Amino acid sequence: MVLLGGRFVLRFGLAGLPVPAASLYRSRRRPEPPPWPALRPPVCLFSAKANSKTLLSALVSKAKYINEKYERFLERTFPRFYLLYSTFFKGVRVFYSEVKEIRRIKANMSHKNIQFYQLPYREMERLRQFRRDLIKAIPIGILSLPPFANYLVLLLMYLFPRQLLIRHFWTPEQQVEFLDAYHKIRKEAYAEVVDELMHLSRFLANPLLQKQMLHLCRKVQEGFHPDVIELKAVRTLFQGHPFGIQTLSVQQVKVLSRVLFLTPRLPPAILRYRLQTHLSELYHLDQAMLKLGARELSDEEARAACYTRGLDSVRLSPPQCRLWLDRWLELSCSLKDSEVSLLAHSMVLLSTNYLSSSKG
Repeated sequence: MVLLGGRFVLRFGLAGLPVPAASLYRSRRRPEPPPWPALRPPVCLFSAKANSKTLLSALVSKAKYINEKYERFLERTFPRFYLLYSTFFKGVRVFYSEVKEIRRIKANMSHKNIQFYQLPYREMERLRQFRRDLIKAIPIGILSLPPFANYLVLLLMYLFPRQLLIRHFWTPEQQVEFLDAYHKIRKEAYAEVVDELMHLSRFLANPLLQKQMLHLCRKVQEGFHPDVIELKAVRTLFQGHPFGIQTLSVQQVKVLSRVLFLTPRLPPAILRYRLQTHLSELYHLDQAMLKLGARELSDEEARAACYTRGLDSVRLSPPQCRLWLDRWLELSCSLKDSEVSLLAHSMVLLSTNYLSSSKG
C-alpha cells in the first residue's frame, strides 16, 4: 500500500494496478442481503398443511399395504373367516355409497319439489329398499347402545345373519339361501289366499263373475298358470266388496301381509293401512318400470323385481324373469289405483305355478 495523490492505494494483481482503499473496504465487508422477495422461500417447503398432507398420504399408503398383507394372510390361512371379513367390509362400503345416493335423491326431491311416485324407477326402488333395510337395522342399533353390548350384538349377528343383517352383509351363498328361506315362509300363505278367494267366491251375487272367479281359483289349485285376461275379467271384484282391502276379512289381511313380508301381529286397522300403502307403492313402481321398460333392467334388477312381486326368481333365467314381468306389467298398468287389492292377490295367482309351467 502506498500514498498516491493524498490517497492510500494497494498494488494488486499481476499488472500492479493501484486499487483504492474504499474498494478494499467494500470487498472485505459482508455482502448485503438480496431484496425482500428473494429472501422468501417457497411456502410449500415449510407449510404445516403441506407437511400434514404428505404425512397423511404416507400413513394411508402404509395402512393400505399392511391391510393388503393381512388380507392375503387371512385368505391363505383362514379362508372361511376371510370370506366373512371381506363380505363385511364390502357391505360397509356399499351401504355407505347407498346412503350417499339416498341423500342425493332426497335433496333432488326437495329441490325439484317432487313426490316419491314421480321419481324414475331405479330411484324409487332404491328408496323403497333402503327404508326396509333401515327398519331392519334399527333394532341392532338400539341393542348396541348399552356399554359393552356391541360384543353381544356381534355374536348375535354371527349366529343369526338372516334375521339381523341386511342384504349388503350377506355372502353370495347366503343370499341364495336366505332368499329361498324367505320365499318358503311366504309360499306357506299362498294356499290360504287361494282357499279364501274360493270360499268368498261362492257367495258372489253376479253369476258370471262367480263362475269366472271359481274357475280361476280351481285352475291355480290344479297346478295351472292363469292368463292375465282371466284376472282382468274379475278386476271389478277387487274395488270394494268382497275383495277390496277395506272389506277383506282380518284373516285374509294377515295372510296377505305375510305375502308382502309385513308383520301380521298388529291391530287390523294398522294392517289394512300398511297393506294399502305398500300396494300403492308397488303400483307406482310398476308405472315407473313401464316407462323405463322391463327390457332395460339388468339381470339382477329383473330377478329382484320378480322376487318383490311374489315370484321365486332366484334360480330363474333372466329371459324367464322378463317374460313374467311383461305379463305382470300388462295387468298392473291396466288397473286403477282403487283396484290395488288385485295386485296383492296376483302376487299369489301369477307366481304359484309359474316355476313349474316354465320348466315344462
